[in-house]
Amino acid sequence: MSLQGGRVLSVNLGQSRPLRAGDRTVLSAIGKRGVDGDVAVGPLGLAGDEQADPSVHGGLDKAVYAYPAEHYPFWRTVRAQAKVSLWDEDLPHGHVGENLTLSGVLENQLWVGDLLRFPRCELAVAGPRQPCYKFNAVMGFNQAAKLMVQSGYCGAYLAVRVPGLIAAGETFELVPGPREVGIPELFRSVMAKHR
Repeated sequence: MSLQGGRVLSVNLGQSRPLRAGDRTVLSAIGKRGVDGDVAVGPLGLAGDEQADPSVHGGLDKAVYAYPAEHYPFWRTVRAQAKVSLWDEDLPHGHVGENLTLSGVLENQLWVGDLLRFPRCELAVAGPRQPCYKFNAVMGFNQAAKLMVQSGYCGAYLAVRVPGLIAAGETFELVPGPREVGIPELFRSVMAKHR
């Protein structure tokens, strides 16, 4: 039985490129861009997407990163308050680093092991995203990671259960898993260890 569903607003891919983070330049694929048409979903993620640092991004349990579109107004507002002036003034989908910009499901509705069943693939909720200094850099102000922790607007990493294809505009069903560990609780626990 599915609890609810939602829609894919954008499928986003990124290539590793230099990112200025404080006083250094690092490689990052965090600022992803929306693409049109079908994208292949394999065990390690979306075809054409890169992760610059595989020690913390990518892999079987972090193959796809999904982020709720409902949080974008928050980030636009705090960036305006911080008087951020960057190349992406309008903060397009994918800017937070997500592969899938979704509507209809928030972190407090996701548990590790829940399934997102799309028409042509199936992804399982594996855990929360943990923000780092690269998130501050791409958002344009040094408090961005701290605000993600405070707000709990972390999104979720997804593992690929059934490979296939995905495209913007598709709907999905949220199918409950064992419902033992929620994304917000796991996020708070993981981030508390880094303080």
